[in-house]
Amino acid sequence: MVKTIKGDGLGEFAEHLKDDGKAERTIEAYVSDLQKFVTWYMQSNGDALTPKALTTTDVREYRTYMLRTKVAPSTINRTLASLRIYAEWAVSRDQLNSNPVRGIKGVEEQPSAPKWLEKREQLVLLREIEREVNAARTEAAKRQAWRDQALIILMMQTGLRVSEVCDLEMTDLTLSERKGLVIVREGKGSKQREVPLNAEGRRVLKLWLEVREGKDCIFVFIGQRGEPLRPRAVQRLLADYGRRAGVEVTPHTLRHTFAKNLINAGVTLEKVAALLGHANLNTTRIYITPSATDLEKAVNVLVES
Repeated sequence: MVKTIKGDGLGEFAEHLKDDGKAERTIEAYVSDLQKFVTWYMQSNGDALTPKALTTTDVREYRTYMLRTKVAPSTINRTLASLRIYAEWAVSRDQLNSNPVRGIKGVEEQPSAPKWLEKREQLVLLREIEREVNAARTEAAKRQAWRDQALIILMMQTGLRVSEVCDLEMTDLTLSERKGLVIVREGKGSKQREVPLNAEGRRVLKLWLEVREGKDCIFVFIGQRGEPLRPRAVQRLLADYGRRAGVEVTPHTLRHTFAKNLINAGVTLEKVAALLGHANLNTTRIYITPSATDLEKAVNVLVES
């Protein structure tokens, strides 16, 4: 239920967003931001906010207030976006002649690094997978453990998206003693690419393929009944291993980990972009954004040298 102050129009605005197909959580976020602005407006002006009373001066002052009270830049920018959409709605209802929020700049945010597994977290996850392999006693349990190991390590060593892993067919693999290759037939944007397999990737795939049943299924990764694994199943599988290992693991986390490991090893952005299937090099640049751990290591150099 949207709590409103008489005349602020937040209830009607929320209904407008609902009719526009916005998700419930999105509507709640917009309204929450606006409710804080309404409270500030009343305290500052002594009047209740109405849509037609919204001015550029009020928005600028609120932006300054948020800066002064040390509100996070991301929250300030989200609030300005909420106010902008609210004002657009007021314009559409002829309660404002123009959007007073348009032209008010947001606050520059420090780019945040994508979530990847640090080296220690990678080792913890790999140990958990090895324990599962070692603990398997029945043939079915062994097959599933080998499959899980091959799946997770392949994702860590190739950076394939979860949909790309699930769509891998047997004919997309080339394995030999010294070389290996994965062909992604239809990556994002319907682009095809080839990703070489290193020794570890080849090793775990060979182990899985030796015990893999369901010979009639063309897909590399299959379930216990021979059906192809789907992305949702992979997400649950990774979350389960992560929970047991004490780290958060998702398909995106493993893809980011692959890219970050390459960057840390000195591989150029152009090569990382090609391996990930990025069309724009700027997309790959997020992996050179330092994480909190990177920054911590940087300042520790001063006392370790």
